[in-house]
Amino acid sequence: MLTTLIYRSQLNSSCEPFSLISLVEEAKQRNAGVDITGILLFNGVDFLQILEGAEEDVVKLFHKIRADERHLGVVELMRDYGSRRRFDNVGMLLFDLQVQATKAVLESVLRYSKLDSYLTSEDRVFKFIQTFITRSQLPDAGDRYRPDSWTLASGIAPFGHGVDGLMANQICQFAFQPIVEPSEGKITSLEALIRGNDGGSPEHFFNAIPPEKVYEVDLQTKAYAFALAEKIGIGDHKIAINLLPMSLVNVPNAVEFLLENIVKHYLLPEQVVVEVTENEMISGFNRFNSAIKQLRAAGIGLAIDDFGSGYAGLSLLTRFQPDKIKIDREIVSDIHLSGPKQAIVKSIVSCCTDLEITLVAEGIEKIEEWCWLESAGIRRFQGFLFARPQLNGVGNIHWPQIQRPASFNN
Repeated sequence: MLTTLIYRSQLNSSCEPFSLISLVEEAKQRNAGVDITGILLFNGVDFLQILEGAEEDVVKLFHKIRADERHLGVVELMRDYGSRRRFDNVGMLLFDLQVQATKAVLESVLRYSKLDSYLTSEDRVFKFIQTFITRSQLPDAGDRYRPDSWTLASGIAPFGHGVDGLMANQICQFAFQPIVEPSEGKITSLEALIRGNDGGSPEHFFNAIPPEKVYEVDLQTKAYAFALAEKIGIGDHKIAINLLPMSLVNVPNAVEFLLENIVKHYLLPEQVVVEVTENEMISGFNRFNSAIKQLRAAGIGLAIDDFGSGYAGLSLLTRFQPDKIKIDREIVSDIHLSGPKQAIVKSIVSCCTDLEITLVAEGIEKIEEWCWLESAGIRRFQGFLFARPQLNGVGNIHWPQIQRPASFNN
């Protein structure tokens, strides 16, 4: 299958000096042998490369490029498939914007095009090329937070030791996972994650509940989360609970039930955040809207969980603005390698900045993900990189710390 792959990267200035022209000459011979065309643009700092050829060969070459230490921050921007080539099979072409005029480079690239001119004007590949050529430098994808500059140090959470074993006389248990602000070294809230008494997942727990009882059980179990918060002593930290929107609609006096149990366990309504997913909300938004008003009137916060996993997230923001949005882990995962994911998150950051909505990136497992997201303007995070959920308690937190040169440690 004919594949076109575009990536961007930065020159690793810490590597031994090398001749870019010699490198391209070697690549030209190698690529021609496997029928790959490479268009490489360089502006002194950043690379943009288009690879075109058979899918297996292009992907193999791209993995090799990713492993090359002369490249930093290799980010895939596009992978597309087509029935015909965009370029003649020239092996590899280098366009160095430091010594070649912008107009001349663009004209030269177009000369190698096999597409009619009216097609190139609308083609995404040529749009990537034109944007790179006409801009002095690609956006910084995270230079402020270089992954190799950071390490993780374990710290004990500022709570009690939790509960040994299970909380008695309950149909379920809860595991707390912190949401942290690493740049400030602080915990901003604790998410209460439901678990079965056998340690099973939320899905396993709710599958065992009769359908007509799901909403009632969903609401009532939150009393256990508040009880655990009191038991371990969360102080003035916030606690986030997950609720099905229809639990607030279908169970009589649902908001009153929450408020009674909040007060019973010595919490304030302002300490509680209700998290709902966008899919659940949109399926019953009109009925849920009145519950939103009740929650807000009571002082309870509202968050959209798994934002970006459904089909209606942005339209929801035109109808109401929550206090917090949690970006879905599928968008966050390997964001340092994905141009489309980066573009989406930048848009979310811009939107939420204008609306004064707090952003949380969830599912963080790699320091590279955290570094990129910090550089993009996100300050709050949740995931295994920082802390795992702990049954009936809060586990140790792993805080990022700058690695200092050896001379500073003597």
